Amino acid sequence: MLDQPRADPARWGIGKVQETPEFSGKALDALRQPLESGLVVVARSAGVVRLPARFLMVLAANPCPCGRHTLQGAGCECPPSVIRRYQARLSGPLLDRVDLRVGVEPVNRGDLMCQGGRGEPTAVVAARVREARERAAARLQGTPWTVNSEVPGHELRTRWLVAPGALAAAERDMERGLLTARGIDRVLRVAWTIADLAGRERPQACDVDLALELRTGIARGAPMPVGTGGL
Repeated sequence: MLDQPRADPARWGIGKVQETPEFSGKALDALRQPLESGLVVVARSAGVVRLPARFLMVLAANPCPCGRHTLQGAGCECPPSVIRRYQARLSGPLLDRVDLRVGVEPVNRGDLMCQGGRGEPTAVVAARVREARERAAARLQGTPWTVNSEVPGHELRTRWLVAPGALAAAERDMERGLLTARGIDRVLRVAWTIADLAGRERPQACDVDLALELRTGIARGAPMPVGTGGL
């Protein structure tokens, strides 16, 4: 199921793909170009057409076809070969273009029956996001970009520098093969966003570590600096 709810039509669309591994690998890999460039390029003998396609993509996936692979005692009966084939549909090149990877645990009875939510009110979160976007826009004033996601990686690495030593963990991950050159750029964009949300002038080591943790799923001991519910 591909769901595209209405967003800001002037700038962004929001795409949500549920049960992502149920799509074919070819269909999913077709998302790589627009996720990278914000354009869909159609080349034919008569010429080349470039269509704007800048959007926020949310991919949801179960760990296996039945969805119970990681739940202890839940009775997953999917053969290992089926699980591997299911998970392999999310290719490395596609996942390299995904900034945040968040594991979601099943809702327990206490959460389901709890009266009232434990998170922050939407208005509080919206105000913090608005302030962060204003910080980014002020920093990028006079450039072709207005938000961190639009800034090319080369500009982030050379024009707007993080705190000294803040990239040490990211550099180690790159040397170990855990992070690609594209991944470094995307970690930098997320780190700048975290710093903007926290009201810092530039990313510190804790911001980069949190961006790495959100990208790789490897715990870094980075604190969630924003609000009571993290990001």
